Amino acid sequence: MNDFDDSIRKAAQLLRNAHQSIAFTGAGISVESGIPPFRGATGLWSRYDPIVLDIGYFFEYPKEAWSVIKEIFYDFFGQARPNAAHQALASLEKSGHVDAVITQNIDNLHQQAGSVKVHEYHGTSQQLLCSSCSAKTPASRVDLTELPPKCEQCGGLLRPDFVFFGEPIPQQASDFSMQAARTADLFLVIGTTGEIMPASMIPRLAKENGAKIVEINPEPSNYTYGVTDVFIQEKATTAMTALLQALQNEEGERV
Repeated sequence: MNDFDDSIRKAAQLLRNAHQSIAFTGAGISVESGIPPFRGATGLWSRYDPIVLDIGYFFEYPKEAWSVIKEIFYDFFGQARPNAAHQALASLEKSGHVDAVITQNIDNLHQQAGSVKVHEYHGTSQQLLCSSCSAKTPASRVDLTELPPKCEQCGGLLRPDFVFFGEPIPQQASDFSMQAARTADLFLVIGTTGEIMPASMIPRLAKENGAKIVEINPEPSNYTYGVTDVFIQEKATTAMTALLQALQNEEGERV
């Protein structure tokens, strides 16, 4: 048995025996859907100035910020579709092997794949929020040919309902994540390097509270040495497909 097969076997056993399993996902799970990560040599910030996602800059220069936001999150990201890793997680939730997903992503791909219990740590690009009256509108219903977009109800400035630099984490997502880090006995960490605070602390807190950490990443991360119990060094689609198959084979069930 090679290292990959052995790691998959160990991960499947942990998932099968866990009482509460949480999937914790980052940009890496969506890379194979055509969404590049923000950081790194080929990341979005190598092509765009991250200042556009600073909340102060957004309110001072809304048209300029919206021009880049539209290009990244609505023209480009809007074409992405769930991949096999998203679909495998949805299957594991349906079969009871994964209790919920905490995602740092704002792309809605987990929900499109069929996951129901999704906690969006950084909010979502699929909804726009009025900066004046707080009305929320599905992004698909807003005409983005005229920038910046305005609220139909009060004429106020619309913004994506995700976390800009300089803003706090949404309370519900933060509360759930902290509770999960206290109570879950398994965290399945997929496609995140553990660099972004405060999200990066969640698997660490889970580990401190006794959870086993299964990590899926193509390269070692800030979790691999010292936090991770089982490291599956592979891209998300390959690893998640193998993990799903291992559970199906061992339990003789349809998941």
